[in-house]
Amino acid sequence: MLNPSIEKFLQLEDDLRRYRKALNAALDIMLEEDVSLYPIFILHQQELSMGVPVIDGNGNNGIWSVHASSLEEFVMKNIIQNDKVLDFQKVYKDHNHHFCLFVLSELGAQFIFYPRIEEIYQEYGALN
Repeated sequence: MLNPSIEKFLQLEDDLRRYRKALNAALDIMLEEDVSLYPIFILHQQELSMGVPVIDGNGNNGIWSVHASSLEEFVMKNIIQNDKVLDFQKVYKDHNHHFCLFVLSELGAQFIFYPRIEEIYQEYGALN
């Protein structure tokens, strides 16, 4: 039997594969509408009064719900402190290639940068 935290991670990965198309569409809309240069998707399994609902995690869609948010909302709600905004912007990966995910679970909260497309093959310089 797998460790419960490993099972959660595997379920998250499985759900993200299914959600990728919807996340891509939501991210494109956020960027086209100039909502933010730093979109953040919040993945959670409880009630959340932040962001805009994108995916409702019920048994058919997966167990993770997704809300679309932004760096600006995270600062407004004091999740990211004003003096840490530049640090966050430095580590934020290019949204042309990655989603910024904020994952909330009983294990805590963490940022994850997840590829927008499934990367089966990746360039490794002279090794390829």
